[in-house]
Amino acid sequence: MYKAISNPYPSTRNPVYAKNGMVCSTSALASQSGIDIMKKGGNAIDAAIAAAACLTVVEPTSNGIGGDAFAIVHYKNKLYGLNSSGPAPEGISGDMLIKKGYKKIPKRGFLPVTVPGIPAAWSSLSKKFGKLPLIDVLQPAIEYAEKGYPVSQTVAINWNKVYNVFVNQYKDEEYSHWFKTFTINGRSPNIGEIWSCKSMAETLISIGKTYGEDFYKGDLADKLHKFSIKYKGYIRKSDLEKYKPEWIKPVSINYKGYDIWEMPPNGQGLIALMALNILNDFQFNSKESIDTYHKQIEAIKIAFEDGLKYITDPKYMNISIEQLLSKSYAESKKKLITNKAYIPRKIIPSEGGTVYLATADKEGNMVSYIQSNYADFGSGLVVPETGICLQNRGNNFSLNSKHCNYLQPGKKTYHTIIPGFLTKNKKAIGPFGVMGAFMQPQGHVQVIMNSIDFGLNPQAALDAPRFNWEVDAKVNIENNFPIHIAKILNLMGHKINITLEPDIYGRGQIIWRDNNGVLCGGTESRADGNIAVW
Repeated sequence: MYKAISNPYPSTRNPVYAKNGMVCSTSALASQSGIDIMKKGGNAIDAAIAAAACLTVVEPTSNGIGGDAFAIVHYKNKLYGLNSSGPAPEGISGDMLIKKGYKKIPKRGFLPVTVPGIPAAWSSLSKKFGKLPLIDVLQPAIEYAEKGYPVSQTVAINWNKVYNVFVNQYKDEEYSHWFKTFTINGRSPNIGEIWSCKSMAETLISIGKTYGEDFYKGDLADKLHKFSIKYKGYIRKSDLEKYKPEWIKPVSINYKGYDIWEMPPNGQGLIALMALNILNDFQFNSKESIDTYHKQIEAIKIAFEDGLKYITDPKYMNISIEQLLSKSYAESKKKLITNKAYIPRKIIPSEGGTVYLATADKEGNMVSYIQSNYADFGSGLVVPETGICLQNRGNNFSLNSKHCNYLQPGKKTYHTIIPGFLTKNKKAIGPFGVMGAFMQPQGHVQVIMNSIDFGLNPQAALDAPRFNWEVDAKVNIENNFPIHIAKILNLMGHKINITLEPDIYGRGQIIWRDNNGVLCGGTESRADGNIAVW
């Protein structure tokens, strides 16, 4: 599907090819662990679980055992979707917080904590599709947690940033367990320094042996329950006991002959599909052109405007997915694109901590997988003696009682993490994803168009300069973005901002399979991206 033989963005690398297996992630240790599991008899699903578990250990700045997960799985020529995001606790509500004087849900502490879905995701994937026992698949992560590993460059830099915030702002007793768990002698680890967490290793062993039962119904659930009660949190063991992930069908649109698959709400994957629907009938002759960038930015803003208005737990949505993805809807929205920058109604926050990985095996199985604590170390709360850092996903809930995403007991919030998948004529091409909070739909649109419209190979599609629309007309661009185009976009009303901060542009992975079964992969050059192959 791609034409580029060499990478037109030569500051980075070439794509990687393999036949028997491939794992792409932001950690060499995680990617290699996935391939090692394949070599021991596991498949792409086992490899995805192994890599995901490793990432909770080797990249704790972006995800953890106490977070949520989504997956699109291609298994024996069928697509499956797993929504393993957790709801708000039954004991909390928007009405309650408003009466206490809250105008919005804080980022840290117990208020934004929702039920973790990651252990249930690993267990569900393993039981439904895996070939090896879960405890064996988690073994690489267990060993890294117990024996330690050298912290990679990007992780160490991000770790230090969070530490500097935490040490100055979060001094209450409930945060002390974060410092006990995620510091070395009272500081963040340095690049290449060995970090370990024996309590996390013990937790992973327990999850592996019980297929997550201990996390939701056993001793780990008891520890979380007691921790929450001690510090007046809302999550309880009963919330954990009720939780079950959902197997659901991914949704798609056809974009120029290819089917783009995303997870339905409560995830924001619809926004990527809505934007691509708006762009579908336009012809783009060149990637590096004013017209291309202008229309991409406009379509993304327009899609986000309605996405933030309507997307939440599907039980609470007042518009159907079919309406949002209809041709007539796209046609009506396309009329909003003029030669001037459109100013949308809603403000977009632009931060978050997430990991995305892609796997493929020689049998044709493929996984698009994403997991997150939401904002870096999530709530900043670590369940004592477990290494479980609780997510702060509830920060996305609204405290506007008229909004569809208003906080209610047992409700799932608008969710930022989205895995993607590409097929053509009912044949799998492969998994793709770009993590990074509200950058994710924007990244999906950009890498898909790079691949389909402009014929870039997976690595080139990821390396190409990205933009990140943030709020109103503000658009962040990377320093290698064509300056002559940026100047014209500015004249058209886009408020262009050049920033060197790589995290706001997301981190992506891609694996495409050709008609001969050869795998071609790209990984993220803005982080410690790595591809392991077999």
